[in-house]
Amino acid sequence: MDSRRPERAPVWIAVLAALGAAFFIVPLVGLVVRTPWGDAWRSLTSPDTLEALRISLVASLTSTAVALVLGVPLAWVYARVDFPGKALVRALTTLPMVLPPVVGGIALFLAFGRRGLLGQWLDSAFGITLPFTTAGVVFAETFVAMPFLVLTVEAGLRSMDRRFEEAARTLGARRWTVLTQVTLPLIAPSVAAGAVLCWARALGEFGATITFAGNFPGVTQTMPLAVYLLLGTNHEGSFVLSLLLLLVSLAVLVGLRHRWLGSA
Repeated sequence: MDSRRPERAPVWIAVLAALGAAFFIVPLVGLVVRTPWGDAWRSLTSPDTLEALRISLVASLTSTAVALVLGVPLAWVYARVDFPGKALVRALTTLPMVLPPVVGGIALFLAFGRRGLLGQWLDSAFGITLPFTTAGVVFAETFVAMPFLVLTVEAGLRSMDRRFEEAARTLGARRWTVLTQVTLPLIAPSVAAGAVLCWARALGEFGATITFAGNFPGVTQTMPLAVYLLLGTNHEGSFVLSLLLLLVSLAVLVGLRHRWLGSA
């Protein structure tokens, strides 16, 4: 039982807090109020919307899978291994969290474009071209979303009780067995939370995607890009798709609130 008594906020703090909350809530209420509910189903089931939704789901889920394969080992290295330049490498690999997405798209172009550092080699050696393709969407979304998974898993690794790993080694368990049978089950909640955050960020990615992959219906046009396109042709349709993305984001935050608040 929590023995702490709830405090009563001074009037000036309550007023400023209410204004702060209203700053976020009013625009969201405006979106809900202005959404044309009578045409919502038609907008959501139109061929263009369904195609954009398909590409969004395929790209975001694929980028999340790539982030899990690459990000969990990276988080383990950050949490457990010391090496020269670790702080710099860690900063660079989490930089996309605060980097303007358009800048990230340009950086991807310079690295993986046809004349990029690696892109020209991929094109000449394997005939692989990433810009303006669905694979390019996956690359862009992974670039901006994977840091969320890495930081969440790293935090889980740093906070776990390592005595369980030590006990397993004392009993003769090999490193792989300790990792798969002890470490990963203990940090499974952190991995799951990081994966969901990564997926939600990938699903809502816009700037890096449109810069690196373009906005081609049926190929690279994701839901956020479809919303952007509809703003110029069908405002009410853009409201419906925006509301759908809002509900997805809200569901993610509500589902993971215990990760930050420590309560149900």
